[in-house]
Amino acid sequence: MSWAQPRSLQARQLMAASLGLVAFLALAGVALDRAFLNTAESNLYQRMRSYALAYADSDFARDGTFIPPYMPPDPRFDRPGSGLYAEVVLPNGQQWNSSSSVGPVLPDGELLEARREIFEGPLDITEINGHPGQAYRYGRGLIYASGDDPQAELPYTIYILEDTTALSRQVEVFREALWRYLGGAGLVLLLLQALILRWSLHPLRRVIEELKQVQRGVTSRMSERHPRELEPLAESINAFIESERENLEQQRNTLADLAHSLKTPLAVLRARLDDDAPEAELREEVDAQLRRMNDLVSYQLARAASGGHTLFSAPVDIEPHAEQLVRGLEKVYAGKGTLCEFDIADGVQFHGEPGDLQELLGNLLENAFKWARSRVLLTVKAGESAPNRRPGLLIAVDDDGPGIAPEKVALVLQRGVRGDERVQGHGIGLAIVQDIVRGYRGSLDVRTSEELGGARFEVQLPPRL
Repeated sequence: MSWAQPRSLQARQLMAASLGLVAFLALAGVALDRAFLNTAESNLYQRMRSYALAYADSDFARDGTFIPPYMPPDPRFDRPGSGLYAEVVLPNGQQWNSSSSVGPVLPDGELLEARREIFEGPLDITEINGHPGQAYRYGRGLIYASGDDPQAELPYTIYILEDTTALSRQVEVFREALWRYLGGAGLVLLLLQALILRWSLHPLRRVIEELKQVQRGVTSRMSERHPRELEPLAESINAFIESERENLEQQRNTLADLAHSLKTPLAVLRARLDDDAPEAELREEVDAQLRRMNDLVSYQLARAASGGHTLFSAPVDIEPHAEQLVRGLEKVYAGKGTLCEFDIADGVQFHGEPGDLQELLGNLLENAFKWARSRVLLTVKAGESAPNRRPGLLIAVDDDGPGIAPEKVALVLQRGVRGDERVQGHGIGLAIVQDIVRGYRGSLDVRTSEELGGARFEVQLPPRL
């Protein structure tokens, strides 16, 4: 089964805009045509009404015969078959017709009530040459009162008829000009629309070209000069590229660090074997070096696990993970009776990998439980915010232990260094915390706790995509 190749965005938008433009021009043409026709009919009505009023100034003979004006309001009323006709309908079936009515067959009119007006059409007629035609008709009901006898009133109706030849010619000329101009305007607008679409889609083509350059290795990242609507896309792509490169670099560094770290214990074991050391001493040395290698492997595995891909992760609720960790630590340190308090803001979440959150909270809380006398405080609040980014995060762990002297902070944060050799541990917990915080572009601050008096480890994570 073959699928047709999808159209480009430019083709889709041009087709949609063209259909919309054609529909708009068609509706506009129909509306203008209708408006012109209504205006032409209104002008025809006013002209025919003025003719009827001109005939209304005529007089009647004593026997009721209609006496038309000496000069008709339009010369066409005297020319047979001219297309402009006048008719006066009198009582008892009598009527008067203008000279132009000789020849054509016109519709019969009826006597209208006084002051009543009608305007109708087009009505079917037969022209003077015998061909069928159409005409508009205006009628007005009047009453004639003789000055000699005011009581004697004569009702009559004046009809004015005009064929549609002149009106049809006007409408035809207007329609020809209308559609010619609208068609020309439509072609110009379509061309202009294509140019505008090409110009407006130029930033997208530039994004595609930059992505191709990144794929070919010509550039290392996308530029930052893009329209406001495309800035989040460019930032996300750059962040994704940087994250993938950092992950690859971290994996390489982890393997290199592991290989380099294992060289020394292996060299020690080789030297002891070459020295033909006693079996008991050799066993003791092998056990020590194996423990050291196990610590190194555990550290590098933890470091590699904490450096996974963290972009576009779903938000993670912090409180359930914190409660799970604290329940386990309170059992481990049950002999000390250490308790942990929470100060977690409502709705605050961690935007990253759940494993990173576990490592971050686990190492900070375990370090606090290890040194605390009886109290540990976990504080979680929303951090800084930025447009089009997920909010930052503040995580702080306080304890009431002996604290850390300012001059020893840098030493404690070094890999493999423990604050007190008498306390069990590998000295890599805080190093893992630093690696995680660094991966999230955050910061780790160590100072004296104002609430509990011991140490305070404060992690600030910036807003993320």
